[in-house]
Amino acid sequence: MVKIRLQRKGSKFKSFFKIVVADARAPRDGRFIESLGYYNPQKKEVNVDLEKTYRWLHIGAQSTNTVRSIFSKKGIFKAFLEQKTNS
Repeated sequence: MVKIRLQRKGSKFKSFFKIVVADARAPRDGRFIESLGYYNPQKKEVNVDLEKTYRWLHIGAQSTNTVRSIFSKKGIFKAFLEQKTNS
């Protein structure tokens, strides 16, 4: 199964995360298939490539709970569902 999840980067107490598509069996900071963007919790900053994200969601990639909440706050899931129903 393929998952959209966070990959931890940065130093101690100054972490930021890459949003990646990875095999569910791979380690958290291990190999990934594709990078979709990043999330910086200190600045509350999220940068996501929407085209890549929609493609992976359409293929059937499952997102983790944390990524799902980030996407919901940015309105990505709502836009994806609207795009899916219009197709």
